Amino acid sequence: MRYALLLAPSANRVYTQAAPALAEAELKAFGGLDIRPPIVLGGHAYLVFETEPVRLAALANLSSAYAFFELVDDELLRPVAAQPLDRFDDDLITIPKYAGKTNEHFTKLLLNVTVNATRWDFLGRRFTILDPVAGRGTTLNQALMYGWNAVGIEHDRKDFEAYEAFLKTYLRRKRIKHSADVAPVRREGKRIGRRLDVTVRDEQTVTMFEADTTLARSLMKVRSVDAIVGDLPYGVVHRAGDLLRAALPGWVELLRPGGAVGVSWNTHAAPRKEAVAMLEAHGLTVLEAGYEHWVDQGITRDIVVGQKLV
Repeated sequence: MRYALLLAPSANRVYTQAAPALAEAELKAFGGLDIRPPIVLGGHAYLVFETEPVRLAALANLSSAYAFFELVDDELLRPVAAQPLDRFDDDLITIPKYAGKTNEHFTKLLLNVTVNATRWDFLGRRFTILDPVAGRGTTLNQALMYGWNAVGIEHDRKDFEAYEAFLKTYLRRKRIKHSADVAPVRREGKRIGRRLDVTVRDEQTVTMFEADTTLARSLMKVRSVDAIVGDLPYGVVHRAGDLLRAALPGWVELLRPGGAVGVSWNTHAAPRKEAVAMLEAHGLTVLEAGYEHWVDQGITRDIVVGQKLV
């Protein structure tokens, strides 16, 4: 079948301009389709692709998807119902507003392309996702939205406490059954941080560590996560590269064979080849690119994804 995809508008004008190219790259990551040249109908641009109807269940989760149509005779649109995985209201993602928050469409894209690089089917597994630079938890909330389990590591006390307060308040106001607890984390008799543990509806779990991400290996069991998704800091020259160099060895130990690592960063701080070299040095097979886009005068963002095959 041939389908036309109408992209969702973004509150961020710059991201809206980049969305068509990013959506095409994301479509390729989902696989099982043949991408055709875009078309314009009724003054709106549509991405066009061919795939089996059964694939729409996964494609409904595209980060910028607004509506799907069956394309008839290259000029007529027949609406197609495509139900995403969403387990909660979308305000789980949209309510948090704070300086430095990454566009939630991009956060979802980063998560999607990383999970699609694993050996498991997007719809066939309750994934366990680790965000080792979790900030205020946008990635964790998106994993929750999908019905998956989430783990975050964030060294900033204020961010940890802001996420704890938000998630507890959200679940309470929505009358969603849950339990939540915060406890200190100690290793060899020394306190190295705190740990938030939340269980939702007796089936999903969220864990947030207030700790240094370079200590990730001491916080968790080896081979305990399916995918690692991190939006590295943008602002300080070489900081993202230095952080990746210091933390990646521990992150990779936490990843199950068949899993994947996906990180985004500012290419002005570190060239893509540097990030690729670091992932490959730790036994990851890096996939093709296609996600680089301009954010502002000082930031050009890119994604690198590596698979842990064994």
